[in-house]
Amino acid sequence: MMTKIKIIRTYLKDVTLGEAILSNGIPNLQFKTLELPFKNNDRRVSCIPEGVYMWKKHISPKFGSTLWIQDVANRSEILLHSGNFTSDTLGCILPGEKHSDINSDGVMDVTRSRNTMTKILDLCTKEGMLYIF
Repeated sequence: MMTKIKIIRTYLKDVTLGEAILSNGIPNLQFKTLELPFKNNDRRVSCIPEGVYMWKKHISPKFGSTLWIQDVANRSEILLHSGNFTSDTLGCILPGEKHSDINSDGVMDVTRSRNTMTKILDLCTKEGMLYIF
């Protein structure tokens, strides 16, 4: 069975927060996501548009084991990879256990991102679907 990940977003001025569910037929894992704010899908400063995407497990030279989100219009190398702060992404999706302002800068972050990414990778099939709302 193909793994499905659903993300329901909340758009804020400086950040996009998400509530995510990973499912292999039944809900297996709930986690949070952190993305850049939406800025017309502009490269390196915006989260990707809402939609349905395929993803594949991928080894990134910079981030290690990731999920590579396929066929994002006008974008390339969009990954789901570990990171805690908006400064850790140029448009990718960062998973975590909860939303918290870790560094007290007034912008929400995600906690325990590496641990959450490990859980995601352990549960994922080689490829799957991503639904972003």
